[in-house]
Amino acid sequence: MDQLTNNTCVACRVGAPLATEDEINDFMLQLPNWAIVEEKEVNRLKRVFTFNNFTDAVAFTQKVAVIAEDENHHPAILTEWGKVTVCWWSHKIKGLHVNDFIMAAKTDQL
Repeated sequence: MDQLTNNTCVACRVGAPLATEDEINDFMLQLPNWAIVEEKEVNRLKRVFTFNNFTDAVAFTQKVAVIAEDENHHPAILTEWGKVTVCWWSHKIKGLHVNDFIMAAKTDQL
């Protein structure tokens, strides 16, 4: 995972390449708690984090927001009592980019 967390996101533009199958396989070995899910015909990285209460869930959500702003790459976040669901994908290319795996690893570090 250090390989991913030591990287920063690159600007993603329309037409940027999706992560290759080999990259995805390698990255997923480093992110065992994440799943690739398809929603609205777009692959996304998804993980549910659990907490003991709502306050801790909100605090975690804020930490994710800070790293998202720092990297200028933003997830979908659902904050509920005792859990936070985070989904990373690259909107502009409608799928998974290397940036998404970098951000998933940085989210795990929190």
